[in-house]
Amino acid sequence: MIRLDVTRGESAGAALEPTTDVVRIGRAEGNDLVVPDTHVSSEHAKIVYSGDKHVLVDQRSTNGTAILRRGDRIALDDSQGREASLEDGDVIELGSQDRIVQITVTVKDDGDDARVFAMKKIEELVPQATIVEKDDHRLRALYEAQKLIGSAQDLAEVLVAICESSFALVPLATHVTIVLRDDDEEGARPQGAAGYVPVLTRLRGGEADGERSAPPSGPIPITRSVFRKVVTERAAVVAADAPREVGQSESLMGAQIRSTLGIPLWRGEEILGVIQVDNRAATGVLTSGDLEIMAVLAHNASLAVANARLVKRLRAAEERLKKENTFLKSKEQERRGGGRASGGPEIIGQSAPMKQLLQQLEKVVNTRVTVLIEGETGVGKELVAASVHYRSNRRDRLFVGQNCAAMPETLLESELFGHRKGSFTGAHEDKKGLFEIADGGTLFLDEVTEMPLSLQSKLLRVLQEGEVRPIGATAERKVNVRIVAATNRNLEKEVAEGRFREDLYYRLKVFPLRVPPLRERREDVALIAEHFLHRFATEFGKPAGGFSQQTMELLQSYDWPGNVRELQNEIQRLCIQIDAGGFVTPDMLSPRVRQVEGMIERVRPTKGTLKEMMDQVERWLLIEALREHQNNKTAAAKNLGITREGLHKKLRSFGL
Repeated sequence: MIRLDVTRGESAGAALEPTTDVVRIGRAEGNDLVVPDTHVSSEHAKIVYSGDKHVLVDQRSTNGTAILRRGDRIALDDSQGREASLEDGDVIELGSQDRIVQITVTVKDDGDDARVFAMKKIEELVPQATIVEKDDHRLRALYEAQKLIGSAQDLAEVLVAICESSFALVPLATHVTIVLRDDDEEGARPQGAAGYVPVLTRLRGGEADGERSAPPSGPIPITRSVFRKVVTERAAVVAADAPREVGQSESLMGAQIRSTLGIPLWRGEEILGVIQVDNRAATGVLTSGDLEIMAVLAHNASLAVANARLVKRLRAAEERLKKENTFLKSKEQERRGGGRASGGPEIIGQSAPMKQLLQQLEKVVNTRVTVLIEGETGVGKELVAASVHYRSNRRDRLFVGQNCAAMPETLLESELFGHRKGSFTGAHEDKKGLFEIADGGTLFLDEVTEMPLSLQSKLLRVLQEGEVRPIGATAERKVNVRIVAATNRNLEKEVAEGRFREDLYYRLKVFPLRVPPLRERREDVALIAEHFLHRFATEFGKPAGGFSQQTMELLQSYDWPGNVRELQNEIQRLCIQIDAGGFVTPDMLSPRVRQVEGMIERVRPTKGTLKEMMDQVERWLLIEALREHQNNKTAAAKNLGITREGLHKKLRSFGL
């Protein structure tokens, strides 16, 4: 037994003699011992009875917990440990310095040195019962009990089923209480701090109502003497004629128990809990035969409790992972382009080439067809790949990306296909590859032309058979992964020069999507620039007024060889420069962007028909291209995006 007396603090004089095995101490209402002092945390500490001792546990309080013992101070913190056993005469301190609440602890033996009628160690509780062999009725009842427990779906149903079965197997039982080891923190708590908590008590129900058991009207104390014997001796115990045999224990006398039975629930070396069966009304006593039949039940009940707790943990972990997955996917969508409420990351563009791209994308999203995204560096191929995934019916599964140029061959193979422990130096444990991680979702392979030929053959097998074999494994595993690949190279040229497998080329280029460079959709520059300006202004906490007209003209006139990525970096730099609420002016632009400054004025044609003005502009552009390339017509034609013959034809038409 333990008694707590508050000797210092606002609630000095308060006392508590708990009847439960877990005593919660703190400022918040609902604690077993409420300490209203402001420096005490809401849930400051708890005392747990672990079967043979009381343990004080600090609940990571703000101002700390300590124990004063015979002149020594034991602090409960990360360096010393946040739990310690309590002894008679200890003083618990909540707080620090001069703001301290003191609680005196009195621990005394309750005199429950049980002298039992029968006892069997766990090792002797084999699933055999001679009593069953002689009693067909009990054999039938045991079979029904096992079925009832086995059909329970969760821990609550398992516990009720154990109580119902106990009443069926022990006719003299009037009360059944189940005490379980505290498992709220899923094994994260230190062993000594895990106490036993009564979780369910049932009374024998009325035969007329057809109910075998019913909940009690008030709390029913457990028999500590028998409970402690079960836990410390790791044995099943029956105490007959309890007031005499169990040493006049207070809990037994108060409840007027004639006899009680304690059966352990166990898993290996761990005692999961105790089934306590009481006879508090009948004149007869529980016998060794009752112990034997309950021992048989305990085998199945122990397994059911352990499994139900495991299922509970797995469900909690699954729910936690689902929430984490949802959060991470939303953050990933934002990172890939400011995710929308539905439909995945937003692709910005109103130009004809972008409208055509989006139309093609919508046709392929809900198929299993492999998609190849082609385009120059920085055009947003990964954004398009993410959009393929998040607009498809795979959107609830993972989108995983890997740049094939970012890793050497050996690491890339392990990253994609996984490996088994010991398959190579440094493989200290099994590792799942990205194909297995993305199972059911989409795997994006960026710069796929950089993949070594040896890995290309393994990728081809995944595309053909839907199977992967980790490094060091002896068997394949089926995966359902959609492949979206991207490249900034000419695949036909790579195949012709022997750097890319022709059969893989035909597998990848089932449905190609070409992302146009920014210079081919200049009308989108304003939309994209405004998007990035708003994004970075929000990120930096610096509101921006917008772009001046001349600045936007310069942005739209520049060719952006780095495409959207270059534009993004330029806008980010501009956002740093501008004053809060200011406009972006031409002098803030990078020199490479400002090099087109004045071009619009210089090329401005004289008034005339549309054809005459267009001819003047085209003639000026041809001359400028030749001048920039020192009259090298091949280089000028390439820069203008036309053939050398086409350039000659235009020069002749203008008499140049």
